[in-house]
Amino acid sequence: MQAVRSRFKASLRWLILGLVLFFLIKTLKDHWQEVVAIRIDAAGYACLAIALGMTLLAHIFAGWVWSWILQTLNHSVPGAWSIKVYLQTNIAKYLPGNIWHFYGRISAATKRGIPTEIAIVSVLLEPLLMAIAALLLALIGVQQILSAYGWLAQLIPIVGLGLGLAIVHPRFLNPLIGYLAKLKQKAVGASQPMTLPMKRYPIKPLLGEIGFLGLRSLGFILTFLAIAPLPASQFAIVIAAFGLAWLTGFVIPGLPGGIGVFEAVMVALLSSGSAPLEQDFSTGELLSVVALYRFVNTLAELAGAGLVTLDDRR
Repeated sequence: MQAVRSRFKASLRWLILGLVLFFLIKTLKDHWQEVVAIRIDAAGYACLAIALGMTLLAHIFAGWVWSWILQTLNHSVPGAWSIKVYLQTNIAKYLPGNIWHFYGRISAATKRGIPTEIAIVSVLLEPLLMAIAALLLALIGVQQILSAYGWLAQLIPIVGLGLGLAIVHPRFLNPLIGYLAKLKQKAVGASQPMTLPMKRYPIKPLLGEIGFLGLRSLGFILTFLAIAPLPASQFAIVIAAFGLAWLTGFVIPGLPGGIGVFEAVMVALLSSGSAPLEQDFSTGELLSVVALYRFVNTLAELAGAGLVTLDDRR
């Protein structure tokens, strides 16, 4: 059964990847002339430079929020240390398997003396809080976007948000931590009572993850402004679409960094007739925006890892 499940997961991963690539390649093929006709002026390049800085700041902030998560689990660490480890390991998410950034953080935390079970829960709690934050951003304007797909589609984000808020409650997480601790004690042949570490709901880390995705969405808007004018009154809808697209790319299994999924969902949500925008944007413009934003985000992650490496050498 284990072998069957592994083959099924691998097949599902390749099927999703194939469908996403087919959609993007076909869309790009149909609108290639629109894409190559787009030009970026000096103001546009300035917007891209600010978007790069904003996105790098978002990743630095996410590293700081990880220290808040560990603090919630009664293990305080310096913010500078968590930022450094986060930026060093974040680029590893693009490796096959999409788990190596988590492994790097767990390894770094255990070397610092943090119990393995706490380190594991911290890296599990982080994506859960990010997913909840993305749903909260999506609820800003997602009801307007999903209204074209029926009432059931509008209900899904609300139900998902409720489940996410329940999962990160101490009543759920403390038994999980206790179970992991028992497994560790059994492996090493020890038996000692463990004080359940999570005393309160992780409000501060959740607000931090909302801030992280808020900065990321501002980076996306700045990238959008480099390609086409976007009225300020439409920022809320674009942020909501960003949250939904980011979450979709985040939860799809096996696709490193959500590559392809985020872009496909964003184009689908903001295409003419899908989103209640005051003005219609061509598919070529949207393709250029999502492609540029992927480049900006990847460059920001590389810059973060590079800055930490330079600091180590210094």
